[in-house]
Parts: sequence; structure tokens; C-alpha cells
Amino acid sequence: MDRTLVYRTIWRWHFYAGLFVMPMVLVLALTGAVYLFKPQVDAWEERAWRDLPATVTVSADQQVKAALAAFPGSRFHSYRLPEAERDAALVHLALPNHGPDHGPDHGPGRAMRDVYVSPDGKVLGSLDPEWRIMQVAHDIHGQLMLGKRGSWLVELAASWAIVMILTGLYLWWPASRSLAGVVWPRLGGGRKVLWRDLHAVTGFWVSGLALVLLVTGLPWADVWGSAFKAVRTELGWVKGKQDWTIGGAPAGGDEHAEHQHDAMAMGVSPMPMGTHRMPDGTLMTMSSVSLSEIVAEAKSRHLPFPVIVSPPGTPLRFGGKAKSEWSVRSDTQNRPLRVSYTFDPMTGRETSHEDFADKHVIDRVVAYGVAWHEGQLLGLANQLIGVATALMLVMMSVTGFILWRRRKPADRLGAPAPTVTPARMGGVVVIVLALALLLPMLAVSMTAMLLIEFALLRRLPATARWLGLRASLNAGSGSA
Repeated sequence: MDRTLVYRTIWRWHFYAGLFVMPMVLVLALTGAVYLFKPQVDAWEERAWRDLPATVTVSADQQVKAALAAFPGSRFHSYRLPEAERDAALVHLALPNHGPDHGPDHGPGRAMRDVYVSPDGKVLGSLDPEWRIMQVAHDIHGQLMLGKRGSWLVELAASWAIVMILTGLYLWWPASRSLAGVVWPRLGGGRKVLWRDLHAVTGFWVSGLALVLLVTGLPWADVWGSAFKAVRTELGWVKGKQDWTIGGAPAGGDEHAEHQHDAMAMGVSPMPMGTHRMPDGTLMTMSSVSLSEIVAEAKSRHLPFPVIVSPPGTPLRFGGKAKSEWSVRSDTQNRPLRVSYTFDPMTGRETSHEDFADKHVIDRVVAYGVAWHEGQLLGLANQLIGVATALMLVMMSVTGFILWRRRKPADRLGAPAPTVTPARMGGVVVIVLALALLLPMLAVSMTAMLLIEFALLRRLPATARWLGLRASLNAGSGSA
């Protein structure tokens, strides 16, 4: 009897978690599956600017000059080395500031443009980096295109998805059943049994993979990521720059660091020749080392694509003060392969070097998780496993919705009713408290839900009945 009471209580938590999470799971699974193929989609999007016929080759400095001439008043931000010799270079520019605001996430500053320049110095075309296919998929997946508030919703959904998976595993756990309906679905038991088995069996197979995705996504979340960063800082677990964002903002604390384009280096004609404007507005002697020389040095290092060269004075990608040196970094999504260098602007001498081994062990663990999450740790195999995970999550969402609609009464939400006799759930309570401690958004939302339920909803008979908050005298059979 007591196991039945526990079963029904956990079933209720699973029901409510699933009802909230499943729509978000569909969005995150589909956008995540698309983002797994970022390198391929980026290459397709840039297909017109690859493998170009070129009889002559100009320097990187001349390519940047051509890009700046095509967009008068713009400033040079960075140069992406071509993946192959006959591909166009990508020159990242800050466009002239024609207004005080460029969107809810950007704040004041300049809009950006990716300009493609052929090896012979011709401007072939440009793209708005904020509206590239993979950037849109990334913004939906991480923030629902709503900025920080969207990040909170995604984090909330991820927290409850963990609850949904753990409670689902408890409901799936076999008692005396055979492997049929546990490890594979029963095909001859009728529609009701088939839908139940498709949901439960798919949940079993996807649970481990889904939990890995959820946990590896938490460092990016605004609340969890900020708390994680604070704990790491307090314990002295920080070494070097953090190379992932928190809630869509740079980890350095300045959410507009990548959009403070008036501070960027290499503005062309407005500054006197031989000078360089620093972020504070002062002028310094311009680097005697040219972009072309730094690009040549970067090529000789054979870094994983994409390789980005940034001039002195450019704000760091993930926040912090601007460097007064040339920066060369590999931005490959396979994070363990990333490496970065800085070079003295006057002599070209290497002044710093950071690779995966130089990072704190915590950063390395997170980097492995992020690379897996983005489908780049193990190449195509990683991408295919990610797609399979996404498809199983979609299957769970669809079958869960069908199961709900098949059993939902016309006048009620269809939640399993609580029993009159409270279940003894000491172990479960400990697990819930541990999850609440580790997942702050779960703790806040759970507290808010309980307060609203007991302070308001249970006092409204019709609402309480529709939501299934009225205790049932019959404990039921314990079957979902």
C-alpha cells in the first residue's frame, strides 16, 4: 500500500513537470539538433565565397582596406583566416552608429557586419552576424530570443526536466514485469499499452543522454552559471579567461563587451597615420607589426578553424579589459582544441599562450561538456548521437501529450489526484532537497508553487478540482 502511495505522489510530480516542460523540450530539442551542425550550416551559408578562382593574392591588410572602403565609416574588429587558400577571408566590422539602440540585447553601440573578401581583394558580399542561421538557432535555444528573461525560462525548464526524468525513471523501474514494456515496447497489447510503452521505453533509453545535455547546459544559464562562477571565484578555482557565456552575456561581467565598437581598434582614416586609438580615447603609437604579419604567423601555427585575429584595443570576446596586443585565437567548437596567443604590437614577439592544458581542471571538465553539448567533441558520431537524443525527446513529448489527451476528463486537467493518506517519502524528500540546493531556479519555482497552491488554489473549489488538488479517497492502482 505504501509503495502505491509513493508511486502516485511521484506520478503527480512527473505529470506536472511534464506538462510544463514538454513544450520547451520540443523547442530546445529541435533547435539543439539544428545547432549540432553549425560547422556544416555555416559552410553552406558561405558556399558562394569558397573555392574561388583567383589569379592574384593580396595581403590581409589590403583585404581589410577593401572591406572598410565598402562600408564607409566602419571600424575593423577582427579578421578570420580563410579555411582554405582559395576561400574568402571574413572581415568583421563595426558599422557606423546610426541610432542609440540596436536591439534589446545589444544596447547602445554599433551594428556588426561579416564582410567576405576574396583572395584578390574584392568584396563579394556580407552577412548580419546577428541573423545568421546558426546564431538565430543559438538565440532561440539559449534565450528564446528574449534575452536574459528567456535564459531564465530555459533554465527553469531545464531544472524541471531533470525532475521529470528522475520521476519518470522511478515510474519506469520494473517491479515484476518482463523486459517487454521496459526495454522494448510491447507491440501486441493494443493502442493504450503501445503508447504507454513508447513513452516509457523511449524515456528509459534517452534519460542518460538527456541528463548529460541538461547538466552540461547549466554553466551557460544565467542563475546557475552566475552562482557557479561565484563559487569558483570564492574557492580559487579560476585560472585564465572563462570562454563560455552566462545567460548570453560575457562571463567578464560586461554584457555589452562585444558591442562596444567605438572602442575598437584600427579605425581607418579619422585617426592620424601611425596612431592607434585606445578604448579610453587616448592615442598611442600604432603597431609597427602589420595585420598581414600576424596573419602569416597565425597560419604557421596551423590552429583549428576558425582562427580569429583581433587588433590591439579590441574588447575581449568574453568580457574583461581590452588587450593592447594582437590576439590570435582558435574558436573551434571542440573546446579542448582551442588555443590563443597574444603578440607585442611593436615587435611581434609572442607575449602569452594559453591552451587547454593551461586551464583550471574545472574549466576543462566544463569544456568537454560544452563540446559534447554542441556536438563537436567526437565529430560526426557526436552529432548523430545528439540527433538521436533530440528525436527521442520529441518522441517523449508527443507520446506524453497523447497519453494525457487519452485519459484527460472533459472537465478536469487530468492530474493524478492526491491520496488522503500521506505517503512516507523520507528518501524522496532528501533527493528533492538536494535537487533544490543544486538547482536554484527549481527551488524558487517549487517554493512559489507550494505557496500559491496552499494559500490560494486549494481555497478555490472549482480551480482545485480542475487542477486535481482535491485528495482522492481511492489510492488507485498505481498504474500510469
